Amino acid sequence: MGALSRKHFLDLEFAPKEDLQKIIDTAYTFKDVLDRPIKKVPSLTGKNVVNLFFENSTRTRMSFELAEKRLSSDVTNFSASSSSLSKGESLKDTIQNIHAMKMDAVVMRHPTPGSVYQLTKFVDAVVINAGDGTHEHPTQGMLDMISIHEKFNGLEGVKVGIIGDILHSRVALSNIFGLIKMGAEITLCGPPHLIPVNVEELGVNVTYDVDELIEWADVINVLRIQRERMGLGLIPSIREYRHHFGITNERLTNHKKEIVDYIKNFVNDLNKGKFDDLLIYRKAIRKDLDKYVKTTPPHVKAARKLDKITSSIIAYVMTTKGPEAVQKIENE
Repeated sequence: MGALSRKHFLDLEFAPKEDLQKIIDTAYTFKDVLDRPIKKVPSLTGKNVVNLFFENSTRTRMSFELAEKRLSSDVTNFSASSSSLSKGESLKDTIQNIHAMKMDAVVMRHPTPGSVYQLTKFVDAVVINAGDGTHEHPTQGMLDMISIHEKFNGLEGVKVGIIGDILHSRVALSNIFGLIKMGAEITLCGPPHLIPVNVEELGVNVTYDVDELIEWADVINVLRIQRERMGLGLIPSIREYRHHFGITNERLTNHKKEIVDYIKNFVNDLNKGKFDDLLIYRKAIRKDLDKYVKTTPPHVKAARKLDKITSSIIAYVMTTKGPEAVQKIENE
């Protein structure tokens, strides 16, 4: 077992608050590594890690691979499309074959909710969840948390609005579990049929008025529409969705909010409805949203923060010394 209280990093729902705080605090330490000429530390020398990705991914997969290599572990990448799964081999057989190669940790993304919990039954290695269907995406949740923590110097009492396709978003669920555990307040907003039934039982508030949400929130996390998961007909058109729930330049002007510091995915033109996940912070002076989006590559900032988070998570779950193992960063 590593330095955290649980062997695996599978979710934020059952992760203790103390573990989440450790990961956030340690992530700041890795900022120094990314700024050094040689971006590598010997914390996981001799450890073997396999990345099992059964869904397409760019930032998450690359950030895990980079983090693993920067911690000096040996990395093996697995692609479902080029594996024996395409010939009918079961997931269990594939995983047990990989485990026979003596892997110390498995990072898995899979389209089936709960798949990572099944994985822990087949292997003795540490398991890290890189996204399991519509269930959770804990590393992305930690990324959002450290972004807010960095901006507000903490999470206690911060008002976070989450707007969009809540029903199909694993990021939304991880945000809810993690942020509430750290003391933040959360309000959800979106079309009624894209808000989970009885979601208030998780300790969140729900509104269907986007202007009310913008006025209330310190931070707004705008989720993309999960078209690949929702099927047909749930959103009549992007134009109609934007009219009712879009974070437009006009709305930000009326509420004196500006977009600052962090957007998860680069957005070419938010006001035309071509948008992905982003965070907006409360400010008294508004910037021009279109100009900011078009001239700043914020996905780079997001990738750097995700790299810090994944490095912190891997270091904690794969070492017994915890902070002491990462302390070499500051001493070298």
